[in-house]
Amino acid sequence: MPKILLYITAKVIWQFLFWNTDYNENRAHVHVGKRNTEHLCKIWLEPEVELAQQGDLTDAQIKEILAIANDYRDQLLHQWSLFKQGKRLRILTVRKTKKK
Repeated sequence: MPKILLYITAKVIWQFLFWNTDYNENRAHVHVGKRNTEHLCKIWLEPEVELAQQGDLTDAQIKEILAIANDYRDQLLHQWSLFKQGKRLRILTVRKTKKK
């Protein structure tokens, strides 16, 4: 399960990752959850960002991670391309700070 994005807020660390079995899927997507989340949600990245499966997340959490996925869509799609090519992935770490 290669992690590709860690989005860190004061309350939660969101983990965006691919499953190894995703290699066989053609439509770009990412799985997202918090640490110890049993059922991750699945988000399509193309043709646009949209929810595929909600997993264990609440509606408010889904809204938050869809916004994050939209903000980082280009980077996530780039990671998907590298993943499909069997190339090494780098984890992007984002720390959200409070706005003053």
